[in-house]
Amino acid sequence: MGNYLNPGNSGFARIRNSAYVDKSGLVGLINQTINTSMCLTCISRPRRFGKSFAAKMLCAYYDKTCDSTGLFDDLEIARDARYRDHLNRYDVIYLDMTGVIGEASMSELVPYIQRNVVRELTEQYQDLIVAEGFAATLANAAETAGNKFIMIIDEWDAPIREAAGHPDQQRKYLEFLRALFKNSGMTDKIFAAVYMTGILPIKKDGSQSAISDFKEYTMIKPRQFGKYVGFTEDEVRELCQEHGNNFEKMKQWYDGYAFREIASVYNPNSVMEAIRNDDFDSYWTQTSAAESLMGYISLDFDGLGRTVSDLIGGVGAKVDTKGFANDLVTFRDRDDVLTLLIHLGYLTYDETTQKVHIPNEEIRMEFARAIRQVRRDDTIRRVRESEQLIQDTVHGKEDAVAGQIEKIHEEESSLYYNNEQALRSVIKRAYFSYGDEYVMFEELPAGAGYADMVYLPKKDSVLPALVVELKWSQSAESAIEQIRDRRYPEALREYGGDVLLVGISYSKEDPAGARKHRCKIERYEKDR
Repeated sequence: MGNYLNPGNSGFARIRNSAYVDKSGLVGLINQTINTSMCLTCISRPRRFGKSFAAKMLCAYYDKTCDSTGLFDDLEIARDARYRDHLNRYDVIYLDMTGVIGEASMSELVPYIQRNVVRELTEQYQDLIVAEGFAATLANAAETAGNKFIMIIDEWDAPIREAAGHPDQQRKYLEFLRALFKNSGMTDKIFAAVYMTGILPIKKDGSQSAISDFKEYTMIKPRQFGKYVGFTEDEVRELCQEHGNNFEKMKQWYDGYAFREIASVYNPNSVMEAIRNDDFDSYWTQTSAAESLMGYISLDFDGLGRTVSDLIGGVGAKVDTKGFANDLVTFRDRDDVLTLLIHLGYLTYDETTQKVHIPNEEIRMEFARAIRQVRRDDTIRRVRESEQLIQDTVHGKEDAVAGQIEKIHEEESSLYYNNEQALRSVIKRAYFSYGDEYVMFEELPAGAGYADMVYLPKKDSVLPALVVELKWSQSAESAIEQIRDRRYPEALREYGGDVLLVGISYSKEDPAGARKHRCKIERYEKDR
């Protein structure tokens, strides 16, 4: 077993020795591509979404120098009709590009890879004829071995990102890939299948044409790989039952990604950290990706600041993802920034509505932290106004609350009320900075119905809970009556702290004429 040729199954064995969620069905999808025109697969995922786990699993499954039956016989892939056809049948070339960068300078990256792979090949196949070119040597090795290679490249785009200011180094790396994957005659001789992972999709400007023959699966269109992006709801529910964790809290904190036919996808790293630590928190903060969020949302594009505040408040935003250049530096407008944030995992994209949302409480906390560091006047104003609105609500200043909601409605000139859902959008925009003190729930099952909006204080907050009911063309008093009649505060029995009832109404034909929005705030008395 080598470092680059046939690395064995020890990496996957360590994964199996920990709490493991079975994602071996991915192996079956790659098996379907072997020795076909679809044999080049490129998967883009955010950091901490299990890319390396999948790469180690594939190494363990295909590597012919080890016996991995004990690792796979009890997994989903073992029920596949072609399970044993490919199990431990191939020479595997495995490149963890972040690791390679740690071993070699960028200028020596390609020679370092070529030198070490050839060395390990000649150690395994002593009769191997080393040709002048690397690809030709691999072709000779495939013929000598009697089988083609499975190649696995983890974080293939790391050298592109690392050499962002050095086009010559990028070019040498891309020429290396081109020699392997763009020479159809040579590629067909060498590879049975290739599996690559990265953070961003392949660039659209032709500079990465070396890998343009790969079939891509991204955070926008994962297609059949959607269930392998993260944990599904059934998988998380089973983990919570096994380890005694609160499933509803797990869902609030780490759910939120969704793809066609996969309604709920959870951040796998964060779920496992919450289980290990028995603590629901933002584990995203501990990734290097979190450091860059402020830089992206600070970019000076019209409408970006307002869109970010809407997203934090829980309002979705329409986005055109098609113009994005698939890099970390080329931005033309707001849509490019939002598309990048989809690929980095900060936003989730609904293919049907073409809207983005902040997926969960964990990411919302990161946005809330970052937006306070953005030095734009309009952003600072919005944060301060929202914070003041929360304070006015807590202190029962009904006119001030109604006035600020009225102001937000007037600023959002594109919003025309015709139902309570439209009013709800304005409320979200107005209270968007709630994340420091509260967790927000919409349509929370409570008493004899569903509370429109509930802001539940976080464990270290001293503020009261807010039960908010919205009324279109009715009075704010009727909203309060509905909260009481339907016993919505019963949903907060375990909370135990103070609860405020907040009724907010909008009437297009207000008899008073001065204000269309009305607010009524009362303290909930548990013995009433």
